[in-house]
Amino acid sequence: MFHILVAGHNKAWRQKMRDLLEAEHYTVALAANGEAAMALMEGWHADLAIVSQSGMDALEFTSALREAGSMLIVLMLADQESPADRKSAFRAGVDDFLPAPFDGEELLLHIRALLRRAKVEQERKIVLGCVTLDYDTFTVWRENEAHILPQKEFLLLFKLLSNPDKVFTRLDLMDEIWGAESNSGWETVTVHIARLRKRFHGWPEFSILSVRGVGYKAVKMC
Repeated sequence: MFHILVAGHNKAWRQKMRDLLEAEHYTVALAANGEAAMALMEGWHADLAIVSQSGMDALEFTSALREAGSMLIVLMLADQESPADRKSAFRAGVDDFLPAPFDGEELLLHIRALLRRAKVEQERKIVLGCVTLDYDTFTVWRENEAHILPQKEFLLLFKLLSNPDKVFTRLDLMDEIWGAESNSGWETVTVHIARLRKRFHGWPEFSILSVRGVGYKAVKMC
């Protein structure tokens, strides 16, 4: 299920948003301001952020996300329609701007549309905080730094991170990445996993773990 971050200074508003979203089976986290939202996301993965324009540093929060290279979907809610506010929001990097008046059903329709669009766009990309895996170029981006991987290494990493916490046997990975007709042995998987671990050692966004007697799994850390 999708994870949604709700950020706004009004506690009652945050709780109202939580009740609405949890009724639709979204996983929700709350933050009172942009600084708290940033701190929360250091240890929690969000698929979408809903930010209140009223009484919060929403524009600064969104700008900081984009400057850090984050592609997190941002939906800004406003107290009223204002062309100037709408333009400022989109310049800061929001994905959608919804002014009052609106009801819960309309808000949910916007959320579903954003998540559906993002799913289509991200089928060939994986975003983990400030890290993006681009399938088309075999590149791992971290903030503004590009790491171009050998094809097999990238495909192996992409497979694992496309299915976080799922355990794959070496044979599963061998068949998926190298093909069932490959003459390589399963030791090839072990070698490539070791290379990936060395390459991304110390990165806080994800980790590749061994499951003794079975195989490997990737864990998202943000």
